[in-house]
Amino acid sequence: MNNQHAASTRFVCIAIDGPAASGKSTLGKLLADKLSYLFFDTGVMYRAATLAAMQKKLDLSDENAINDLTRTINIDVRPPTLQDGRPNDVLLDGVDVTWEIRDKSVEGNVSQVSAFPEVRKELTAQQRTIGERGNVVMIGRDIGTVVMPGAKYKFYLEASAEERARRREKELTARGENAEYNEILAAMIKRDQIDSSRETAPLKPAPDAMIINTDNLSLQQVCDLVMKIIGKG
Repeated sequence: MNNQHAASTRFVCIAIDGPAASGKSTLGKLLADKLSYLFFDTGVMYRAATLAAMQKKLDLSDENAINDLTRTINIDVRPPTLQDGRPNDVLLDGVDVTWEIRDKSVEGNVSQVSAFPEVRKELTAQQRTIGERGNVVMIGRDIGTVVMPGAKYKFYLEASAEERARRREKELTARGENAEYNEILAAMIKRDQIDSSRETAPLKPAPDAMIINTDNLSLQQVCDLVMKIIGKG
């Protein structure tokens, strides 16, 4: 067995990309549970970097300061150690920040931080290290194109902004949070514009990714389709 083949059989990475609220997280978590893989939403890396910058009270528009900070921090994602609903552990320099990065203040600033090319470069390297450990479902916006271009399976989920806003509204309401559809839709469209137009790793499907429109598909239908494609259905 040559080294390349040995590497390919030692680990499997399933890459799932797509815009916000397209169903990536729900699908990725379901797949990871079914396959006993690590669920790795790479967005947590950018949230953790944003949290680190906010903790140090940096100007989030100061690209040089954010770049310098990102070079000094280590973010890791591991299987969950607590049964409190978390899909994984997110560690910032060894400190568990799994729930802190979900704060609304982080949510509102992550797009700005994640748009900086040097930040993406630094965190992409850390993401790739985690992906290469093996047996991982990675979701994000540039997994198949940049982070893990050699992933064995690549999927790109898409859905209309209106449908995605409805899903996010339902999700927030279920958590007991205030949710205004029009505000969510406006934020969704703005996020899409930022993600799709950035110079570094813009949001787009990999050339060899299977594109799945989830507007009229249930989670189970999408999961069944993906499981069939990877030979597990």
